[in-house]
Order: sequence, then structure tokens, then C-alpha cells
Amino acid sequence: MSDASVSSSNAPFHVLITGGSSGIGAALALQYARPGTHLTLWGRNPARLEDIAAQVVRKGASAETLSLDLCRTDDALAALRKTDDTQKIDILILGAGLGDIRPEGALTETAEQVRDISLVNFTTPATLATEMASRMAVRKEGRIALVGSVAAFHDLPVATAYSGSKAGLARFSTALHAAMTPHHVSVTLISPGYVDTPMSQRLEGARPFLVSSNHAARMIARAIGQGRAHLLFPWPFAIARFLEMIVPRAIVHRLLRTAEVRQRPVR
Repeated sequence: MSDASVSSSNAPFHVLITGGSSGIGAALALQYARPGTHLTLWGRNPARLEDIAAQVVRKGASAETLSLDLCRTDDALAALRKTDDTQKIDILILGAGLGDIRPEGALTETAEQVRDISLVNFTTPATLATEMASRMAVRKEGRIALVGSVAAFHDLPVATAYSGSKAGLARFSTALHAAMTPHHVSVTLISPGYVDTPMSQRLEGARPFLVSSNHAARMIARAIGQGRAHLLFPWPFAIARFLEMIVPRAIVHRLLRTAEVRQRPVR
């Protein structure tokens, strides 16, 4: 965590991570864990949260956990306010997300899929980031990171809600960055490709340029510490983004429709 310095005050440096029970969120919790740091970890699985919290404590940090459903935006907002009122949050990492594709044989995702993906991937993180930005701006310090996806930059026919929600989050993040820069609050958009997490492990077939969750966490923590506006990785996806911008959209859509993507059910 060389680029994310610990506060010099008597209060522990406080990092809140949503999606902290597995994948990138869990890896980030362990990346930030060290003496002088307090981790607040949110997730859907209480047992996994407690396991990560125990690992954090073994590395010398303190930790607390909260199991909640981010489809319940008002509950998440109330929890954020309570947490920051109790101990100010120095870094907010909004890492929780839902990844889903349309059911096999269906023409679209289900309406329920679209609702839940939109809430977890856009509505709730945008709500929490706005509340935290307002508080940090008054304090004239703080860092916010929103974990999106390279899917934000591509029209994925089998995952319209996923790519759409991540696209909305991406534009929200860069707009919030523009608004908060004068107030000394950094906002970082994280756009990963394939990372070896439970979400990507559900996909059947190739996962090109796969990155480990630990490697991803190191890059993300560095980008947050540097106050970067955007981190996109691995680099081949930056080239893919550029190519899609210059190739006629009709051709891109034809190619995307030919891609066969399947997903294992949640266990």
C-alpha cells in the first residue's frame, strides 16, 4: 500500500469497502490491512466477511463487518451515514457488483435481472458516492473509488443491463471527479477486464488476459493513492476500446452477436 498513506492523526485510517467478502473487494481489504488502519467491510455473505475480517486483524489492522443487500439503497445509505458519523471514512471503495447475462435461449435478460443489476451496479454506488463526496468536500480531503468494468465501453448483446449499468457508473464517476477536484476529493474509476474472481469464474470459455485478484488489488490501491481519475487494465482492453470507437457500430454489433457466452448458475 505504498501510495495510500496512513493518517498521521490518532484516529485509525478508515477504509470502507463494499463487496469486501470476496474477489477484488477481499483482496483490497488485505492490501490495505496493516497497523493503524481500520477496515469496514460490507458484503452479502456473513461467513466470508468474518473470514476476511479475521485475516485483516491478523495483519495488524482492526475490522468490522456488515452484511446487507445493496438492492436496498436506503438501508445502505443509512449505514454509510452512521459509519461516517462514528468514525470518518478516509477512503470509500465501492466494489460490490452483480454480473449476469440473459438466460440461455431467451431474447433478453429478465426484468428482475435488469432491476437488481441496475440497483447494485449503479443506483446504490452512485448514491453512496454522492453522500460521501458531500461529506469529504466539507472536510477538504478524502478518496472515493468506483469499481466498474471494461464492459462499460462495449455494447454486449447478452448482458445489456451489466454493460449499461457499468457505462452509467463510468460517466457518473468521471463527472463526480470533475465536480470534486476543486474540493480536494479524488474520485477514481476502476475499469478492470477479466479478474480471477467468483464472478468471472462463472463464465464458460476463455477469459483473455486474466489478472489475479491480488495483482488487481495492488494496481487499484496504487491508482487510488495517486488520485488517478481512471484506471483501465489490462492494457489490451484499452486497445479494444479504441478499436470499437473507430470501427462502424453495425460491424461491431454483428461481431458481438456472434460471440457465444455462457454462465454457470450461482452455487
